[in-house]
Amino acid sequence: MIRVCLLWHMHQPFYKDLVSRQYRMPWTRLHALKDYFGMVEMTREFPALRLTFNLVPSLIAQIEDYATGAARDPLLELAQKPADQLNREERLMALANLFQANPRHLIARYPRYERLFSLFRTADSVPERALSLFTTRDFADLQVLSQLAWFDEMYLAGDAEIRALVEKGEGYGVADQQVVARKQRELLGRVVGAYREAQDRGQVELSTTPYYHPILPLICDTDVAEESRPGMPLPRRFRYPQDARLQLERAIAKHTEVFGRPPAGLWPSEGSVSDQMLAMATDLGFRWAASGEGVLARSLACGFPRDARGVPANAAALYGSYEFAPARAAGGQAGIRLFFRDHSLSDLIGFVYSNMDPEQAARDLLERLRRCGRAAYAGGRDPVVSVILDGENAWECYSQNGRAFLACLYAGLSSDPELRPATFSEALELEPRGRLAHVAPGSWINANFDIWIGAGEDNRAWNLLNDARAFFAAAEAAPGPVSRQQLELAREELLIAEGSDWNWWFGPEHHTINDRHFDELYRTHLANVYRALGAGAPDSGAPDSLAVPIARHEWRAFSAPPRNYISPRIDGLVSSYFEWMGAGVYSLDQRGSAMHGRRFHVQELHYGTDPRNFYLRLDLSPEGLKAVESLEVRVNVTAGEAGGRLIARVVNSSSEAPGVHIDAGAPPAASQAPLPPELGPAGAFRRVLELRLPLAWFGLDRQDAFRFQVQLWESGLPVDLLPADGWLDVAAEQTASPW
Repeated sequence: MIRVCLLWHMHQPFYKDLVSRQYRMPWTRLHALKDYFGMVEMTREFPALRLTFNLVPSLIAQIEDYATGAARDPLLELAQKPADQLNREERLMALANLFQANPRHLIARYPRYERLFSLFRTADSVPERALSLFTTRDFADLQVLSQLAWFDEMYLAGDAEIRALVEKGEGYGVADQQVVARKQRELLGRVVGAYREAQDRGQVELSTTPYYHPILPLICDTDVAEESRPGMPLPRRFRYPQDARLQLERAIAKHTEVFGRPPAGLWPSEGSVSDQMLAMATDLGFRWAASGEGVLARSLACGFPRDARGVPANAAALYGSYEFAPARAAGGQAGIRLFFRDHSLSDLIGFVYSNMDPEQAARDLLERLRRCGRAAYAGGRDPVVSVILDGENAWECYSQNGRAFLACLYAGLSSDPELRPATFSEALELEPRGRLAHVAPGSWINANFDIWIGAGEDNRAWNLLNDARAFFAAAEAAPGPVSRQQLELAREELLIAEGSDWNWWFGPEHHTINDRHFDELYRTHLANVYRALGAGAPDSGAPDSLAVPIARHEWRAFSAPPRNYISPRIDGLVSSYFEWMGAGVYSLDQRGSAMHGRRFHVQELHYGTDPRNFYLRLDLSPEGLKAVESLEVRVNVTAGEAGGRLIARVVNSSSEAPGVHIDAGAPPAASQAPLPPELGPAGAFRRVLELRLPLAWFGLDRQDAFRFQVQLWESGLPVDLLPADGWLDVAAEQTASPW
């Protein structure tokens, strides 16, 4: 009998900002509507079916947050707001986000949604260009249809109210929005319970993953990456096995709390394994874990090339389990059993069968399972074929969310006399193929960790994480004013930042329309570590580097250097065209920015000098004006050994003459005497923010060239950087040229 162990891995990044308590992206909610409930609920139709669902604990926590109504989701609020009350910014936000769905299988099945999408594309999918093309009625229909498109097939067919909305097709109003909102909460509230019911009736096994989906071998020790790729460039060594253990302990606790029993199995994030993390999992009581076939190939020093029929060489070695016993297992503890994913069969489901007739695709997979299993019979031992893949994203590429394909596959597995569907725990009844004294470290992707480490962006992300982790360790060890509550919040943010999803999008391998969202959210989590520990004040620990995007975005910028001396009046007004004439200018082309989630706080930056001072003018965007009293403007200046930082904050912008508080601290140049107040730093804000910064305070004079950057922080978090790629230069000849 050929055991077929099918595992659906359910996971989304942790999109919640713990400080603002806001969900920065909606994908957990949308996939919960479209995939998570229906995937487990349809197993009721096939009582003989046995399979495994892997549920990441941080995903469960997010679903619970939505189910209780505690989640703050700006896009959900946007979809529920009456269309005639949407302001310009909200309409742009709707255009930027509510078409983010598969055009063929989610958008095109609703004719009105497809027409709106076509209208959007006539404006090159740029929200600002499309805005004038959309009426209030268009926005109302977009709000409703963009949500209906994500509802599970079972709801679309079986719920009378949802079916009525689908049949209505267009002309939606506030009452329809309210129905959609109520039905979303109803469906979200059923998700977690459906998995526990399936477990309790004995049809599915539920396994887990480290809590926030970290690449556990790298959390234990980033240097392990070099074994899988010798000579690769690495970040500063990150080695916190105690964090890795905590991620596992928290996963076990959450799983047990929600499902009533501890998990027997572990799908390590991205199938990533090493000897150290497997020993840890064994010590914590896991009975089985799984990884990719490439890891097994490297561990056995063999390969699994396929023939023309898809059958691998060394099939008997691939299709079974192995015992990994740590050298120092406590009290003679038994080793953990390891299963290895068939890469070819799993990827056929993920990437190929969506382009075939569902019944034909299922028949093809069943026949391949039989061929591969037959080739693996060796020594009379039954083979175990492990098919493991993502349980959510692939279905957007299938018609009707893949339900027809799954129904044919499940029916075939349930009735085929040669195939027996099994959970991984059931497969433990079979003897292992052998014992592994050492497992080659790697993930299911190319049996290495290249996706998450080694590239410049990846390594910078690791170094920022390392800095934050060291800052936390110092705060934890030192007696002082930091409370337990502050430490726990900072620890939680660190665990979130250790997740694999951030570095998935850094580096050259993967890109999405939401790259900037991921970049910003990752840096926000790290900034929250410092913020939680009281590091919001100047020079108290929060690094300026968190304001600099990690991903290399090709911003379209206009930049012109200063041409002459300037001598503007610092009053917060552009009282004369001539006072800033000759200044340098820097601005970003913001067209299409809403599509990528970029928040611009400054429309334009003007800068220049006179013989004594450096001047800055920030023309704030509507976003910046709304947040002006919570903004902190950090000006960094560097010139060799000289330089420094000043911080400006607007005080009471609602008054007729709002002030600007300049926090300059001590002069950075040790020999620099304090400047008299009338010659010191000054600032004003009314319509623009103007700053006068004495060159002498930075240890500079009129003959010195220097570089500068402007960072904007909002409520203690980095939100903008000018210029986007790091620094602007002020040349020596420009600072010395007469006007």
